[in-house]
Parts: sequence; C-alpha cells; structure tokens
Amino acid sequence: MTSTTAAPRTVFLLAHTGRPAAVRSAELVVLGLLRSGLGVRVLEAEAADLPLPPSVETVPEACEDALDGCELLIVLGGDGTLLRGAEFSRASGVPMLGVNLGRVGFLAEAERDDLDKVVDRVVTKAYEVEERMTLDVVVHNNGDVLHTDWALNEAAVQKVSPERMLEVVLAIDGRPVTGFGCDGVICATPTGSTAYAFSAGGPVMWPEVEALLMVPIGAHALFAKPLVTTPDSVLAVEVEPHTPHGVLWCDGRRTVELPAGARVEVRKGKVPVRLARLHHASFTDRLVAKFALPVSGWRGAPH
Repeated sequence: MTSTTAAPRTVFLLAHTGRPAAVRSAELVVLGLLRSGLGVRVLEAEAADLPLPPSVETVPEACEDALDGCELLIVLGGDGTLLRGAEFSRASGVPMLGVNLGRVGFLAEAERDDLDKVVDRVVTKAYEVEERMTLDVVVHNNGDVLHTDWALNEAAVQKVSPERMLEVVLAIDGRPVTGFGCDGVICATPTGSTAYAFSAGGPVMWPEVEALLMVPIGAHALFAKPLVTTPDSVLAVEVEPHTPHGVLWCDGRRTVELPAGARVEVRKGKVPVRLARLHHASFTDRLVAKFALPVSGWRGAPH
C-alpha cells in the first residue's frame, strides 16, 4: 500500500507595502499562517519591503500563473489595492479575501483589527465564496474593435478637456435612448454602485441584484437620470463625431483614449470575480457601518 501526502496549502498575500500599516499587517498575517502550517507566496517586489521569513515563496510578477496551487488570495490595503487584487485573481478563479486598510472598503471582508480572526478563518477554512458580476467592455471605432477590457466596479467614459463637455449618445440593446453634453457616463455593476457611480448620484444596488447601471456625470439635459437594466442588456455610450475625444477608465486602473465617433459597449462579464466571505452579515448592515448611517431611531424587532 502506498501512502499519498496531501499537497501543502498555500495562500498568496498581496499588500500595499507603501503604507506602514500594511507592512505590519502583512507581517502578522504571514507569521500566523506559517505557524499553522500553511505556505505563503508573495510578489518579489513586495517581499523586498516586508520583513518575511525565508520560508515565504516569491514570484516575479502578478500574472495568472502566479496563483497556481493557491487556495486563496489575501489582499491588504484600500480600494485601489483590492481592485488590483481582483484583477490579479479573476482569470485564475482563486477567491480573494480583502482586509481594509483604507477608508470605505466595500470590497473588503475584514478590517485591520480583525487580522487574528482572518488568519484563524483561513486556517480552518471557515469562509464561504461568492461570485460578483463583472463587465465585459468593447470599444468600436469605424467598424473595427479598438480595445477590449473588463471591470468589477465600472467602465467610465469621461471627457479629457476640463473646459469642454463630452457630447455622447446613450443606447440600450442597440436602440438610442438620449444624448447630451456631459462630464462623462458610468456603466457599473451592483458591486460598483457604491463606488464611482454612488459619487455621481447613482442608486445603491444590493450585490445580489442581477442588473446593469448607467449613470451620467454632470449632464446638461432634462433627461439625465440613472438607468437600471437587465443583466442581459447591452449598454452603449457613443462619442459624437464633432466632440473632442474622450477617455475610457475601467475600475480607475486601466485606460484607453476614445477618438471622436468611438462607441463603448458594455455587457455582463463572462468571468466573475470570486470573493471569500467570513461573515453572514447582510449588505444592509455593511452599508450602515461603512457610511456611518444614522439608524438609532429604528424600533423594529430584529430578525
């Protein structure tokens, strides 16, 4: 009889090492995981900034293959770092567990004071995984595909020149809806409804909602309200031929110039982002906590 040894469990750690708090938090998480017998992998560039034991594995760059053999990606940082982690983990399918070291951090599952709990839940596999809708984005120009991209939060078409508006026409499922001059237009997921779209006056959407959101920014028009469509819809923002060129931002991280006449089409993404969850708290409670909403007058019975 031959015995087989189970492969060691490995966790990838991604941190915003430019913050002292992230460096200390990363050290605590790494040491806690190693003490429990888990392997830890980090990027070489970040390892140089972290006081790590020699047993920690390093990889040169944040590519899909870097997560091979990892059961989880732990991300320490603010919203920007968490979006970077989502970008890193999406193609591999490895779940991401975010620890918020910034301000709001809707993508995060834990705060910096919860590091011991995070380590314990990871070691005991006491977490669940949920999938979040993404966006697939295609830029067309003169009948050609100019650019393809994706987003977890939003794809934002924006003006470049501060002194001139961007003239656009909006369409849903190939049918024009309205046109106006504006600072931009945001196409967002429910996850992204609490990000840029929220700042632009869009509605808050619960993550379980299957829908797409379109929010104008600074539009000069009578009809310039947020639009919510089915997840099967195709949202389109077309830059008018006579207007200055615009720019497309995906999650505020990836950008491409939009020449006059370009059309940005946004659909529900084929590949979701997988998030590890430690808590069963409702999104309502998360919303109240993140924005410190006043609820002291509520007298309803808890459910």
